[in-house]
Amino acid sequence: MTFEYRARDSAGAVLEGTLEVDSAEEAQQRLRRDGYTVLHLEESEDEGLTLLARRVTKSEIIYMTSQLSIMIDTGISLATALSAIIEQERNPTLRIVLKQLKNGVESGEDFSAALARHPRLFDRTYVSLVKASETMGTLGAMLDRIATYLRKELDTRAKIRSALAYPGVMMVVAIAVTIFLLTGILPKFEPLFNRRGIVLPRPTVIMMGISSSLTGYWYVWLSAFVALVAALVVGKRSRPGRRVWDWMKINVPVLGPMIRKTIISRSVRTLGTMLSAGVPTLDAIRLCASISGNYFYEQLWTYVEDRVVAGSRICQALSGSKLMPATLVQMISSGEETGKLGFVLERVSDYYDREVESSVKTFTSLIEPLMITAMGVVVGGIGLGLLLPIFKLSQAPG
Repeated sequence: MTFEYRARDSAGAVLEGTLEVDSAEEAQQRLRRDGYTVLHLEESEDEGLTLLARRVTKSEIIYMTSQLSIMIDTGISLATALSAIIEQERNPTLRIVLKQLKNGVESGEDFSAALARHPRLFDRTYVSLVKASETMGTLGAMLDRIATYLRKELDTRAKIRSALAYPGVMMVVAIAVTIFLLTGILPKFEPLFNRRGIVLPRPTVIMMGISSSLTGYWYVWLSAFVALVAALVVGKRSRPGRRVWDWMKINVPVLGPMIRKTIISRSVRTLGTMLSAGVPTLDAIRLCASISGNYFYEQLWTYVEDRVVAGSRICQALSGSKLMPATLVQMISSGEETGKLGFVLERVSDYYDREVESSVKTFTSLIEPLMITAMGVVVGGIGLGLLLPIFKLSQAPG
C-alpha cells in the first residue's frame, strides 16, 4: 500500500513524500523511527496524479478560485473553504490537488507555497498574486481578481482559437480532396489516355507525374511529412528556431497584427494586475517576460527590467521600441506620472482585448474567401487537367 505523508523534522522543516508499507501503523512507526513528527498521513487514492489522470481545465481552476473567493469574503477560513470545495468537486485530479492544498494550509504552510507545488495548474502569476495578498490580508479580494484575470485570458484564447479553427479545417479538407483526386480519380483515366495514344497537355502530364509519385512512393511522402513535422518541433525548441518562428508569427500578414495585440494585451494585463495587487515592480516586469510567449517580447521586457534597475522609468525603457505602439507608451507614462499605473494598464488591456476581437473578425472575414478561392483553384486545376485530354479525345477522328 502507498501512503502519502506530511511530517516535520527535528529542525522544524515540513517534508512530504510517500511510503510503500502494509498499513498506516507501520508508516507512522517508520516515520517516528526516522525522527519525524507526523502531521498528516493518508492512503494514496487510485486516481492519483498519473499520466492517465483526468485533465484539469482552466475553466475548473477559474470556478474553484471564484468559489474560494466568495467563501473567504464571507468569513470562512481557508481550510474550511477548501474542505467544502473538495466535497463537491467531481474532477478526481483536482480533488487530490485541493486535498494537498488543504493539508498544507492545516500544517501551517502558506497558501502561496502550497500552490507553488502545482505549477501546471497554478502558474507564477497566480502564485505571486496570492503571495502578495497574504502580506496585505486581502486573500478573498485577490482571488476574485485572479478569477477575473484568468477569465479574460481564457476568453482571449478562445477568440484566437475560433479564428484559426475555420482556416485550419478548410486547409485539411483542401489537402484531403486534392490527395483523393490525385490518387483515386486521376489514375483511372490514365489507361484511357494511353490506349488512345494522344499527346497529353503539360498540366495533365504534371498531374499524372504527381499522381504516380503519390501512389507508387507514398511511403517516401509520408516519411518526408513526418521528418518535416519533427524538424519543425525540434527547431522551435532551439533558440535560433524559436527566434525564426516567433518572428514569423508577429510579422505574417493579417495574422501578425492580431498576434501582436494578443501578446501586448496579455503582458499589459499581467503588469497592471500585479502592480495593483502590490507586487514589486521588478517581479511584475519579470513575470511579463515569462508569460509573453514570444522571444522578442520576452527580450523587450528583460531589457525593461534592466533599465528599471538602472533607474529608468518603464515608459522610457519602452520608448522607441517597434514592438510597442507609441500611444501605449504615452499611456504608461501618464500612469507613472499620476501614480495610477496599475489602473491605467488594466484599462489599456481592456482596450486591446476589444482590438483583438476586432482583429479576429477581420481575419475571419478575409481568410474565408481566400480559402474558398484556393480550394477552387486547386480542384479546378485538377479538373481542367482531366478535361483537356478528354476534349482532345472528342475531337480526334473515330
